[in-house]
Amino acid sequence: MMANSPADILVELEDAVATCPLNRCTRILSGILQLLTDSRDRPQELLANVADGVLLRLTERVEASALIDLSAALAELKAAPPKTVRRLASHHDPEVACPVLLRSQSLSAADLKSIVAASGERQQCAIAGRAPIDPLVIETLINGGTRSACIALIGNTKARFSDAAYVALVERCLTDDELTKALALRPDTPDAVMRELLPASAAAKACIAPKAAVSLQAATAVPTAPKLPCTAAYASARPEIVALNRIGKLNDSTVNRFAIRGETANLVTALSVLSGAPIEIIEHVMTDDDCEGLVMACRASRLNWQTTFAILSNRCGTRLSFAERERAQHIFETLLLSTSQWTVRWGEIAANAKESSRGNRGVKRGISR
Repeated sequence: MMANSPADILVELEDAVATCPLNRCTRILSGILQLLTDSRDRPQELLANVADGVLLRLTERVEASALIDLSAALAELKAAPPKTVRRLASHHDPEVACPVLLRSQSLSAADLKSIVAASGERQQCAIAGRAPIDPLVIETLINGGTRSACIALIGNTKARFSDAAYVALVERCLTDDELTKALALRPDTPDAVMRELLPASAAAKACIAPKAAVSLQAATAVPTAPKLPCTAAYASARPEIVALNRIGKLNDSTVNRFAIRGETANLVTALSVLSGAPIEIIEHVMTDDDCEGLVMACRASRLNWQTTFAILSNRCGTRLSFAERERAQHIFETLLLSTSQWTVRWGEIAANAKESSRGNRGVKRGISR
């Protein structure tokens, strides 16, 4: 009796799947999935290709919950059944599609480009979050993706934009202030692109919301002397800031909003409350040409890097170069919390701030005479 060939066996399996009860299909799918995920000592690519046809049939006969589990499991495999992964990635339900779109390395750039054109917002955002992500897929998302997908792409620190991608992004920014803000706040956005974000024509400027235009002008214009609030403004802001801190809402989101909106009195007061440093010290680091003190104050306040970068980018009269941004992030990531707190409250920064404050008072007394 001749043994059946692997191809014949596969056909028999597919025929069996086509006629078996639905609950049986789910058990078969679970068994194949276990075989794939536990095959560390077997040739995974061979197993994946052999199981592909059966899995394709099974995906037609099981419920969505089983497909979600299948997608999550296959997304983690280095060698996954390619046809099955493509079918899951193209599924209309984002819960099924997104795990493989975000993580599966079995999808080619061509697969992802075609899915971008035919999928919805959540699927596009999942593709935008891939690491690594192919430059051609990046350009496809920028040219044909939704705003949310572009913002997710800009937020993906592993994404590397080509010159063509930056040109397309700047083009979209001309009519989208939210996209403009996201790109301006991305740490590795080149200075040349930052200058391009400020439109040259009056017609283009009119398309951008006034707040975004002011923000971009501040980022690209020649630095001017920072203007700090008066003492009364801090006194007015303090009760609300203290109340927010007491209920646990003086957090990254709140402080980030103060920075982006230019609410300097709220921002300085918040940093003072969170770090435990006096207002005069926070004022000193906010106006210092060197960003190291401000980075320390943010670190002492237990803020994350995104919020710290927003503060650095939005303080009046300051425009960080790419090199300065890299240095600031390195300082932030290597600083100990305890060191930052001590330096800001009692160390060299505090001493310099107090000395500067005494000098200013001396000048004022001389003027009053």
